[in-house]
Amino acid sequence: MKHRPTELLTTEEMARADALTIESGTAGATLMEAAGAAVAACLRQAWLPRPVLILCGPGNNGGDGFVVARLLKDAGWPVTLALLGEKEKLSGDAALMAEHWHGGIEPLSRAEPHKAAVIVDALFGAGLSRPIEGEVADLVERVNKAEAPVIAIDVPSGIDGTTGQALGTAIRADKTVTFFRLKPGHMLYPGKGHCGDVILADIGIHADVLNKIEPKAFINGPDLWRDDFPWPETNSHKYSRGHAVVMSGGRYTSGAARLAAMGAARAGAGAVTMLSTQDAMDINAGHLEEVMLTEAADGETISQFIVERKVRAGLIGPGAGRGVQTKDRVAALLFSDAGAVLDADALTSFEDNPETLFQALREKDVITPHAGEFARLFGDLAEGQSKLAAARMAAEIAGCSVILKGSDTVIAAPDGRAAINANATPFLATAGSGDVLAGIVTGLMAQGMAGFEAACAGVWLHAQAAASFGPGLIASDIHRQLPGVLVSLEKSANP
Repeated sequence: MKHRPTELLTTEEMARADALTIESGTAGATLMEAAGAAVAACLRQAWLPRPVLILCGPGNNGGDGFVVARLLKDAGWPVTLALLGEKEKLSGDAALMAEHWHGGIEPLSRAEPHKAAVIVDALFGAGLSRPIEGEVADLVERVNKAEAPVIAIDVPSGIDGTTGQALGTAIRADKTVTFFRLKPGHMLYPGKGHCGDVILADIGIHADVLNKIEPKAFINGPDLWRDDFPWPETNSHKYSRGHAVVMSGGRYTSGAARLAAMGAARAGAGAVTMLSTQDAMDINAGHLEEVMLTEAADGETISQFIVERKVRAGLIGPGAGRGVQTKDRVAALLFSDAGAVLDADALTSFEDNPETLFQALREKDVITPHAGEFARLFGDLAEGQSKLAAARMAAEIAGCSVILKGSDTVIAAPDGRAAINANATPFLATAGSGDVLAGIVTGLMAQGMAGFEAACAGVWLHAQAAASFGPGLIASDIHRQLPGVLVSLEKSANP
C-alpha cells in the first residue's frame, strides 16, 4: 500500500479547501459549527467549567468563537464574550452564529484577560492581512501577560499561517486548534513558538479536495518517503547496497569527516571509503575501523577512484577547509556519475562566485546550508521571505535539493516540493551534528534513494536519533542511536 504524506496548506489553499467543500454541498455554517465544537471539546477535555474569556474578531474566526461561547455556556461554563466591532456589522456565517448566541457581548476594549481562568483567541486566525496595531495590539500584550492558559483558533492571532511570521505583535497560545490540515505557519518560527501544542481537528472536509488543490508542501515524516526507503534485499551484498565516499580535510580537522562517514555507514551504505589528504592518513587510520581509507586529495585521483570503485554518492565539506583545493574536489564529484552532498566548507568555498557552483549542481544532488552558509551563497534571498519560500527559491536557483537547517529545518526540491521537519530536538545544537546529518543523507543516496527523499529521510532519522538519546548528546551519539531508530522504522513499515 502506497503511503500518503501529510500535506501542509497555505491560508489560500485552506480557503480553497473550504470553498470546494461548500461547493460539494456542505454549508459553510456546518463547517463553522464543527470548528467551534472541536475547540469547545478541547477546553472541556482539559478543564472543568471555569470563567472563560472569548475574544472574537469580525470575520469567520470570530464566528468560530461565537460557537465556542454558546457550547461552553450550554455546558455550564461562565462565559464572557468580547467582540471587535459591532455585532450588526458581522456578515455571512459569522453573523448567523452571533444570532445563535444569547449571552452578553462586551466591546473588545473592555476585555479583562487578567480576570479569566481560560482565554480563547478567536480574533483573526489565518485571515489577518496586516499588522496588529493600536488598541488590539495593547489587548494582545495584556493577553500574553495574563496567567490564564490561551487557546487559539486556527493560528494565534498575529501569526501569518503561510509564513509563520508575526504581523506586528501576536498572541502566545498554550494550545492551538486548527482544522483539516496544518499550515506552514504552525511549523515555522516564530509562529511555531506562538502555537503551543497544535491539535488538528476533523471538521468534515474530505481529503479528495486535495486532488484539486495539489499542495506541494508536506510535514516531513516517514509517510513522505517510506515507500522509497532502501531496505536491503535478502540477497544483498556490500556493493549492491551502495558505495559512498566521504572526503576528509586536513589532519587537524579530519574528525568532522569521520563523523560523516559513520553516519553514512549507519544509514546503510554497503561500503564507505574515506578519501583522505596525505597528512591526515595516519590519524584517520587510527580512528576508522568499518570505514575504508584511501589517499586521494586531488580532483584527478578522486575522479578515477569514483569511476573504478563504482561510487554512487559522495560527500565533501565537513572539515574540508575553504579554498582552491576544496573547489577542485567538489568539481571532481560533481562531474562524476555519483550523487553529491555538499556541506559546510564545500559551500563557503564558492561564496565569491556561487553561480559557478549552481551551474555544476544537478537535480540529484543535495546541499545542506545553515542560515549563515545560505546567506553566503544566496545573498539576501531569505529577506522578507518565509523559510519555506526561501528554501524553494534556493532549490530552483541551485537546481538541486536544499536542506535549510535549523530548529525548523526545511527541505526543498527544484520542482517545488518541500517539507518542514517536525521532530527536531534542541539537543542537536552541538558541534558535529550537521556532519552526521550530511553523512546519513549520503549513505541513503548511495543506496539509490533520490536526493529529495534522501534529504527528507536523513533529516528525520537524524532528529529522531538525537531525540532518543536526549540530554548530554554529542555528535557521535547520533549515529550510534541510528540502528534503534531504523529498527522502529522497519517495524512500523511491517507491523
